[in-house]
Amino acid sequence: MAKSPGLFDVDERLRRLSDIGDQLEAYASVIDFEIFRPDLDEALAYSDGAKGGRPPFDPVMMFKILIIQAQNGLSDDRAEFLINDRLSFMRFLGLGLTDRVPDAKTIWAFRERLIKAGAIEALFARFDLAIREAGYIPMSGQIIDASLVSAPKQRNTEGEKQDVKAGRVPEDWKDKPAKLRQKDMDARWTVQFGKARVREDGKPQPDIAIPTFGYKAHTSIDRRYRFIRKWDVTDASRHDGRMLRRGLLDKSNTGSAVWADSAYRSKQNEQFMEKNGFTSSVHHRKPKGKPMPAHIRRGNATRSKHRAPVEHVFAYQKGPMALVIRTIGIVRAKAKIGIANITYNMHRLVQVRRAGIT
Repeated sequence: MAKSPGLFDVDERLRRLSDIGDQLEAYASVIDFEIFRPDLDEALAYSDGAKGGRPPFDPVMMFKILIIQAQNGLSDDRAEFLINDRLSFMRFLGLGLTDRVPDAKTIWAFRERLIKAGAIEALFARFDLAIREAGYIPMSGQIIDASLVSAPKQRNTEGEKQDVKAGRVPEDWKDKPAKLRQKDMDARWTVQFGKARVREDGKPQPDIAIPTFGYKAHTSIDRRYRFIRKWDVTDASRHDGRMLRRGLLDKSNTGSAVWADSAYRSKQNEQFMEKNGFTSSVHHRKPKGKPMPAHIRRGNATRSKHRAPVEHVFAYQKGPMALVIRTIGIVRAKAKIGIANITYNMHRLVQVRRAGIT
């Protein structure tokens, strides 16, 4: 026979969750989420309620739901279920067992409203300012890299593919609005190459080629504290190196060095960095048809040690956060990645506070 719940059972369970490590509680302990309210209020522009109707949910609480989704890789429907189910989620949102929980449609509508208002970049900037005011200013140079983020694959004919690449809507889609809504006109295919390991007998093996459909997250972190400071989103086929000159470099960093892999090595990029006061620590490329000189190889190995932390950002976002794109179009993809970047910076703030990094 099941035991009837006692008056203090919920409090005891919450204490247990705190003892074993509640990530959301850690966020709440170091972040004042009220700093986001001005930007949320401006973006949402809710009415004053004079016309009646059910009042909207608190925008800060709704923003916290987006953080929960990003932290745990949740769809809107799954988020609705788990908010009702998990005590840790309820505590983070300030909800009691009898409080009304936003449904999946409400979560979707809230996010759409932020996207249409272009508020994600403002929310990221607001939190970056809070990080700087806490003493974590960009220092010791910056590291730039890009990572592919997969999106739902499109099953298109060759003719449709050519039209999409040319920026045209295929004729067959124009009179089928339901079909068109499910077609991503912005995402692209690309092939990610990886060097195969040399066999023990010395025989060469073919390099690895992995086709990916979706988008590319371009990221710049500061080398000292490893917060994301600048970011952008493009389709997956965009060349990494071209993005260096398009707003990825943080001029407020106290260090001038820029670390990046060889995809960012070009004459235009080197000239741009020199002109804007940056010092290039970008990997050198292997000479075509010639072996890599020993001193260049050693220099690249040293650069790799400095560049490695940016890979930890992508590993966390694609691992525990399970970052993928489920939506259609680059505008929503950029919002999804932007919220993931805010969430990562929250995670990183907890890390540096615990480690006592100054």
